Amino acid sequence: MSGLKKTYDFLGGEVLLFDKDLEYTSFDLVQQVRNTLCRKMSIKKMKVGHAGTLDPLATGLMILCTGKSTKLIESFQEREKEYVATLKLGATTPSYDMETHENSRNDTMHITRELFESVLANFMGVTLQEPPVYSAVKVKGKRAFDYARKGEDVKLQPKKIVIHKIEMVSFELPYAVIRIVCSKGTYVRALARDIGETLKCGAYLTGLRRTRIGEFNVNDAVSISFFMENLDDYVTN
Repeated sequence: MSGLKKTYDFLGGEVLLFDKDLEYTSFDLVQQVRNTLCRKMSIKKMKVGHAGTLDPLATGLMILCTGKSTKLIESFQEREKEYVATLKLGATTPSYDMETHENSRNDTMHITRELFESVLANFMGVTLQEPPVYSAVKVKGKRAFDYARKGEDVKLQPKKIVIHKIEMVSFELPYAVIRIVCSKGTYVRALARDIGETLKCGAYLTGLRRTRIGEFNVNDAVSISFFMENLDDYVTN
């Protein structure tokens, strides 16, 4: 939506690109866009959906579809994703990110830049990944995070994912920044966990940003605040 069009047909169908804020849920974003458009257009309801959830502690690209364009959501979800992730090495959390507190700390003296890069290379290609227990995966009708937050054990079945590209952006212990291009269904939090286990020191995410979905880039997205402030440019009564 950068480079505003003159008119938008939200009921007929629009594909909107948002740069999700930190601690904003994907549902929050959809609900705010839907409620705001309905109020502005003086209508009771409108179809609005997103093409791929981002965790509250992640930022970056979300595709929202309105009206008849919601039929495109499934095709958008199938496209490859690109992320930039910051890992803290030598520590773990139960959620594999900063949602929970560190529950272990380990020595990182053996980890070099060369070792880290060689470990990353091992994750290229097709692999089976066990989803995080702090996730929305359903187990016996309940979300996995419901069990995890109650301290109940839950075993999730590994799922096939594809890592098309994984590379180091920066490395300064205990932190490393990596860029990942991957298939639908990849949990970057779980990837951080697996990298840490391979390095024998543990790791978790301290930052995650989605930069691309297929041909859609976060550089072409707008913030929800920008959308709200410029709504008169999108909706004409």
